[in-house]
Amino acid sequence: MRFNGVSALRVAAYGGLAFLHLPLLFIALYAFNSNESGYTFPLDGLTLKWFARALERSDIREAIGLSLSVATMATLLAMVLGTCTAAALNRDRFFGKDAFTTMLILPIALPGIVTGIALLAAFKLMDVTPGFWTIVVGHATFCVVIVHNNVVARLRRLPARFIEASMDLGADTLTTLRYIVLPQLSTALMAGGILAFALSVDELIVTTFTSGSEKTLPIWLLNQLSRPREVAVTNVVALGVMLITMPLILVAWRLTRDGDANPNNR
Repeated sequence: MRFNGVSALRVAAYGGLAFLHLPLLFIALYAFNSNESGYTFPLDGLTLKWFARALERSDIREAIGLSLSVATMATLLAMVLGTCTAAALNRDRFFGKDAFTTMLILPIALPGIVTGIALLAAFKLMDVTPGFWTIVVGHATFCVVIVHNNVVARLRRLPARFIEASMDLGADTLTTLRYIVLPQLSTALMAGGILAFALSVDELIVTTFTSGSEKTLPIWLLNQLSRPREVAVTNVVALGVMLITMPLILVAWRLTRDGDANPNNR
């Protein structure tokens, strides 16, 4: 009975994963469809011409460039702020610590539409025109949480005796940070940064409220839904997004799994 129960749970888990990823398989398949009408089954043939057409379009290149630039800036900002907040909240207790932690995770806990409306209202109140930097700020609000969670989890597994031994040997704070703390946090920082970058690249809801006239790749894809004649090119771009984000997520997962604090990590 126990074996049957475990097997049933395993089958249900694999079935759920297949159900979630089957639409992605269809997008990848139809990116090579030779029929211009889009979704026809069985496929009339396979072709690479849609990839060539996608590369020729300047609007796609601009959208990809904007998304990568925003993701890079948002990730850098999130890594700095996320690491600082994790270090501040890790060990010391102070008045309002729990409230500050709750406020920190709110942007990712709340629905994206709430965060987007709040950011848009704040930008209008400050008379800031939505554009590149407002998108960066909007993405950084939830990217900070990703980096913070990874770093604070690693700091909690980092024995305090490492830092105490460094101080006892005469190292100052910066030396301890450089040679003891940062090497232990390296994989956590990389994992958090990779996840933040991947989430920023495909973020849509918050971007819709903070982008103004700018068009990131997810907004470009959303606008393409009203143009059925270009569905093949849209599938190619969607496949490109998957090829960018999926390997990053797998690498971040591997770094998080294998990156426990270790005194031999120098």
